Amino acid sequence: MTASAWDTLIVNAKVAGEARTLERGFAAWSQGKITALGSMDELPESQAADVPTRIDAGGSWLLPGFVDVHIHGGFGSDVMDATKDALDTITRFHNSKGTTTILPTTVTQSREAIEAVLRAVRDYVRDGSPYARVAGVHLEGPFISPKWPGAQNPSYIVNPQLDWLDAWTAEYPGLIKLVTLAPEREGALEAIRRLSEQGIAIAAGHTDATYDQVVEAIAHGLGHAVHTFNAMTGLHHRNPGVVGAVLTEDAINAEVIADGHHVHPAGIKLLTKAKRSDNLLLITDAISAAGLGNGEYDLGGLPVIVKDGVARLKEGNSLAGSTLTMIDALRFMVERIGLSVEEASRLGSRNPAKAIGLFDRIGSLAVGKLADVLLVSADLQIEQVWVEGQAKL
Repeated sequence: MTASAWDTLIVNAKVAGEARTLERGFAAWSQGKITALGSMDELPESQAADVPTRIDAGGSWLLPGFVDVHIHGGFGSDVMDATKDALDTITRFHNSKGTTTILPTTVTQSREAIEAVLRAVRDYVRDGSPYARVAGVHLEGPFISPKWPGAQNPSYIVNPQLDWLDAWTAEYPGLIKLVTLAPEREGALEAIRRLSEQGIAIAAGHTDATYDQVVEAIAHGLGHAVHTFNAMTGLHHRNPGVVGAVLTEDAINAEVIADGHHVHPAGIKLLTKAKRSDNLLLITDAISAAGLGNGEYDLGGLPVIVKDGVARLKEGNSLAGSTLTMIDALRFMVERIGLSVEEASRLGSRNPAKAIGLFDRIGSLAVGKLADVLLVSADLQIEQVWVEGQAKL
């Protein structure tokens, strides 16, 4: 519990630690990493006396920062803009809502447009984000099923192109953290094998696969499902489909958009009961409209209408991402699904960090981990956000 010096000390907080919740606890960090956690009666006052920043939480929650592995935009900017300004806008907005690590997520577009995003994110990661950390890229498409395009542009859907993937992973080593594809498509199993061998998480999404095809893909390295229930074959008692595989296979980490629009609360309750092995993840799937009001927006070149917080394609009326933030998703899981704050926090922090192989550094409050920390009120409103110990609000 000792440390040579503390930059910041938070006292009188309800600390959702990795191992246990401290009902009246403290946390301290120095040089960007958590250096101490404990109950208030364990606080060494001699060490706490000269801390430059000391904050009395007044009983508010101290939670790990959110990790959003599926996010297309926010506050008027789209990942496909492929610019530093767009990434600044997206990371700044979502950081203000508690997200401390993100994977900017592409849509089904041309090879050139996707490569522009890879270049922009590589440069952004190299230079360092002043807001939420960018941990890499999530490629959602273009290797999906034309039967389940959702809000993806069908003009750019292709079978998995192994030469594209080989070129991208060679030119941008370590940048691609998650790839969404339809595992039933020609070339998909070989793509899954090659990518998973490089430590890249592979997701089933926008897919017409059968249950058996998903199980076969798991054997090749598939371990993730994007926005479960949406844009995939549903559950039938004689034809369990992709949803049946997600519900029954512990090898699959399942994303869910917890906004009450994409999935009925009963569906989320079912998913929550089925995924009990640290393998349910909250995501936003947020588009450029997140943080803004009703109106017309763009998602990867497709026009979108937002009304009452729900985004749909202008033509076809399909749901088109969301306007959700991670703190909204946590609040939904607590207030509508009935999870405890600690349980919901794990879905938004620990589980996604594990899914993309970063849990050794982020995703929980533990000594030695990066000080990505949220101060959240009893009614689950963001009060302060720290990324690597730096206050952001």
